[in-house]
Amino acid sequence: MKYLCLVYLEEKVLNTLPSHERRSISGEAMSYCDKLQKAGQLLAASPLHPVETATTVRVREGKTSTTDGPFAETKEQLGGFLMIDVPDLNDAIRIAAQFPAARFGSVEGRPMKELGCAD
Repeated sequence: MKYLCLVYLEEKVLNTLPSHERRSISGEAMSYCDKLQKAGQLLAASPLHPVETATTVRVREGKTSTTDGPFAETKEQLGGFLMIDVPDLNDAIRIAAQFPAARFGSVEGRPMKELGCAD
């Protein structure tokens, strides 16, 4: 089953870490993703640019509007994702718990729906 693991963290906390610690965490995350890919469990993964680069798009009554940044003010921001393919929720939880950002942020695991093609 495919799961999307959404990585949330407080950017301001991450930015207060010494640069050598941020590099270490980043290297650890890349090594972990490499391990998952070699095991055939990682389909895609990527960090995201800082939250201030985000744009939220809405369409209401046919009119498009945009807002800088995310719509909701939250303590933690979406910082990246992993798309994994594992047998069950327990495996998804195990993978999420071992991702480095889970130690100072959170990782939301959500099953992905399979889209069927219409004949």
